[in-house]
Amino acid sequence: MLISRREWEDALGGIYRGDAEFGAPMKNHTSLAVGGPADVLLSPADPVSLKNVMLLLQKKNILFLPLGGGTNVLVRDGGIEGAVINFKAFRMMQVIHDEGNYAGLFVEAGAPLQMLVNFCKEKGYAGIEGLTGIPGTFGGAICGNAGSYGCEIRDVIQSVVIMSGDGKIDRFDAEDLGFGYRRSAIKPTDIVLNANIILRKDDKDAVEERVQKYLAEKMKTQPISARSAGCVFKNPEGMSAGKLIDEAGCKGMKIGGIEVSGVHANFFINSGNGRAADYISLMHEVSLIVEKKCGIVLEPEIRVVGRE
Repeated sequence: MLISRREWEDALGGIYRGDAEFGAPMKNHTSLAVGGPADVLLSPADPVSLKNVMLLLQKKNILFLPLGGGTNVLVRDGGIEGAVINFKAFRMMQVIHDEGNYAGLFVEAGAPLQMLVNFCKEKGYAGIEGLTGIPGTFGGAICGNAGSYGCEIRDVIQSVVIMSGDGKIDRFDAEDLGFGYRRSAIKPTDIVLNANIILRKDDKDAVEERVQKYLAEKMKTQPISARSAGCVFKNPEGMSAGKLIDEAGCKGMKIGGIEVSGVHANFFINSGNGRAADYISLMHEVSLIVEKKCGIVLEPEIRVVGRE
């Protein structure tokens, strides 16, 4: 395993274009703003550099974590062993066809999801208005099948191009990706490169009206401007995790610098110098109280990664 900065630099020389940050504090790269340092944070500038990095990591048996916008993820205080791979250079969006009642788009995984929502709003393309206000990248939205207001990213996916851990690239149709509630069959070690999506053509004003409506509703009901990782627990079938947490009396609970939001109880907020250990402890306490008072076992939606 590569262990020193010099060894990383020697190994990457000649095969890699892009940024490399050693000992990168993950609190600077996650929406929750917590997490210890990653051994190295790599931001490849092009697909060739990305593939070369993947082959190097496999050859050296080095662990890696693909990271989009750093949302829906909790990095432990011990940081991340190996490499974190960022996709800030992969943000292209392009209209492939615009005929009849439908439009097809090519979108790279690093494109912020809200940039895509706004692009579609400006074009009058309908189908993802319900994703308004959801942070993170397009690639992350695909992996977790992001959704809101009855809309899910799988609703518009036609095909997805994925690079496996050995650098092999394949295209998958939407029906082959195992989409379910806030999940897909895409492996944590697989990297979404891009996808083709299909959207309905609609009146621009109508699309914008729906986007603004959903955004206004989220601003009233979710702490979208606070430091959070998004929803902590999945909604049990036919129920709201936030409502269960609220009814169990957990709103406002706090451990260290992490507290249950007073706006929406399924969001935990970093109100100060919160730590991952605080967040995990609060998750445990809240889930125990909900199970005791409501008889429901909450399943985490947030992904916990890194060293203890």
